[in-house]
Amino acid sequence: MNSPTFQRRIGGAITALITPFHDGAFDSVALMAHVEWQLLSGIDGLLVCSLTGEGPTLTETERIRAIEICVELSEDKVPVIVATGTNDTATTIKETIQAQRLGADAALVTVPYYSKPTQKGVLHHFARLAAQTELPIIVHNQPSHTAVDLALATVAQLAKIPGIIGIADGSGDVSRIDLWPERFGLFTSNDASALGFTTAHGHGCFSSAANIVPRLFRSMQHSAACGNVSAARSIDERLQPLFSALARESEPATVKHTMSLVRDIEADVRLPLVSVTRETAVAIQAAITPFQLDGSGRFASRHAYRLGL
Repeated sequence: MNSPTFQRRIGGAITALITPFHDGAFDSVALMAHVEWQLLSGIDGLLVCSLTGEGPTLTETERIRAIEICVELSEDKVPVIVATGTNDTATTIKETIQAQRLGADAALVTVPYYSKPTQKGVLHHFARLAAQTELPIIVHNQPSHTAVDLALATVAQLAKIPGIIGIADGSGDVSRIDLWPERFGLFTSNDASALGFTTAHGHGCFSSAANIVPRLFRSMQHSAACGNVSAARSIDERLQPLFSALARESEPATVKHTMSLVRDIEADVRLPLVSVTRETAVAIQAAITPFQLDGSGRFASRHAYRLGL
């Protein structure tokens, strides 16, 4: 199947949403509140069921409900992207078709992990997916998680496949953007390099930190895209300590711990993830302190929206 013309632009600041849990159970009410806050904060897109959203631990029922919430609340105003990649081609096809049926705008599909396929295997994986689904596909290249790094020649071949509309790189290597096909949507999933990526003519970032500071992160992205690099750099300098603190351990755990401090979302994560260490908790508290307005260790919620938190 060939992909239909894509209607809503994907770019800017796209939040890689956490999935809230309460006593280990999927908390749909908390997710709805979080998505509504993200949309009110002006975020440019929603990524659901990603690694930050603990997608691999969600049941099928939970995945469906999480996607439904994002599609319903977005009201077609911002694109909803669903992470559908697995280490099995047939399962990836199934998850992508399901996301399309539920109203998603695109799929973010990781390079297959664990099995360490060859470049030829990766190419065939995505070619089969694109041939059997209609949802626009963004390839996610994150070697630290998959043990496979896409070769330049492989990316060039992927760019020729109808239905594959872009690539998201999580390596943090901004120089790669100059080597990728120009017709592709070029994205990063690395918060720390988001500014450099955008100023190098990247199109957007799938951001974990945007869960915490959506308006501020969006302001940085849009300032950079509009050529106001000094303003973007000023925001980036403020955010770098937060980026570093979140990267100390697995981001679902670090982001949720931070959210428990600033938005009263529980820090629950599912095994094999565990709560952050005391040292990381201290680093996170230090990173968010400059954004705090009162002395209680929390954001002053009545001012949070105005300050871009």
